[in-house]
Amino acid sequence: MQSLIRLCLAYRRLAAALLAGGCAAAFSSAACAQPPQPPQSPQSSQAPQAWHTSWSTALQEIPRMAALPPLYQAPPVAGRTVRQVIVPTLSGGVAQLRVSNRYGTRPLSITRVSIARSGAGAGIVPGSEKAVTFGGSGALVLRPGMEMDSDPIPIAVTRGARLAVSMVMGGDDAMQAWHRIAGRVNYVSSVGNHAGDISEAAFKVRFTQYAWITRLAVGGKGPGGVVAIGDSITDGLRSTLGADRSWPSVLAVRVATEGSVPMAVLNAGISGNRLLSGSPCYGDSLESRVEHDALALPGVHTVIVQVGINDINFSAMPPRRGLDCDTPHTVVSADDLVAGYRRVIAAAHHRGLRVLVGTLTPAALPPDREVVRQRVNRWIRGGQGFDGVVDFDKALRDPGQPGKLKPSYDSGDHVHPSDAGYAAMAHAVPLALLNGKPPPRGAM
Repeated sequence: MQSLIRLCLAYRRLAAALLAGGCAAAFSSAACAQPPQPPQSPQSSQAPQAWHTSWSTALQEIPRMAALPPLYQAPPVAGRTVRQVIVPTLSGGVAQLRVSNRYGTRPLSITRVSIARSGAGAGIVPGSEKAVTFGGSGALVLRPGMEMDSDPIPIAVTRGARLAVSMVMGGDDAMQAWHRIAGRVNYVSSVGNHAGDISEAAFKVRFTQYAWITRLAVGGKGPGGVVAIGDSITDGLRSTLGADRSWPSVLAVRVATEGSVPMAVLNAGISGNRLLSGSPCYGDSLESRVEHDALALPGVHTVIVQVGINDINFSAMPPRRGLDCDTPHTVVSADDLVAGYRRVIAAAHHRGLRVLVGTLTPAALPPDREVVRQRVNRWIRGGQGFDGVVDFDKALRDPGQPGKLKPSYDSGDHVHPSDAGYAAMAHAVPLALLNGKPPPRGAM
């Protein structure tokens, strides 16, 4: 407890220094936005002030064009309260929240942030609300591209117990980035400050994305965590809304009930994501975002990578007028994908993290594309240059038609698993691989 008090005092000293350095105008109404501090690495996780990520999500730009299709239209948020529900995967007695304007093109102004235990729907549990401050201020302004960590929040975080984060938005704010497939319902209020509202009455607008919050960390010593990064199959697309049925969510429960030590399981998947190419709809390429969205998360020691189906598939999609989410329509070979995997693996090993690679799951591909999938899987099963294989393909395929999902594991589109299929993926991860020691720094 004394160490936490020292950390709070350090934040106050930092705020005073910023005031003296010319940020007084900003601190009169909001915290000065500063570049995010480098996350704690696994090697420093035993330090007295270590943070361990308990929940995270990866943001992506909302497509920028005048007439967006309804699927990509964000709800109005200016002057309203946005309440988002998150599910921690690691317990702790103090928390830290990160707010991001990484993809914004104009300043983000937030006048109040609070966190509470989530109740029914948009409601919160009475008496559980805690104010969230940034450099001692209850408000903050983030310039485009900036992110900021909160001061330590004195709230008990329990694995699996939902938390509601309420943010009162400035009068000119608009949602410019999101995590498009949140897998749960979040809420926007009528105009006004409703952060302290226990009832859900003011929260009439529903949306199924995450915005601005990118991670919740908990303080203390611990074994760290695992982050899964990939595309819609990691994101949990077509799983039951609000039921936490993505394979990383099911793995988090399995680790908590069957594992030898408590461990966070984090999800950095983005639906539509590709290993090698970005998209106006589906985020930056995985190899360009892996550092920020996975490797730099405080306390992470293992990364599970499963991506590549969209690289194979989107090359065959015809260009579209208007919003072409599948651009660039680049044909990739198995060698191209393997080279991309190796770059991701090298980046993780450079940070001292372990890497597990998951085989590409059946997707009812045409023969020419199925050949690429099988060649990539052959390389993955060879297990050369990384720390373990997770054979998702074997867990999901139909024995009689190995290029297709087992019918009971098919959500209906022949690409994405059902809830049962995602559970099978979670059970395909050998827990022993999650408890291994990191490779030597710089090893390949």
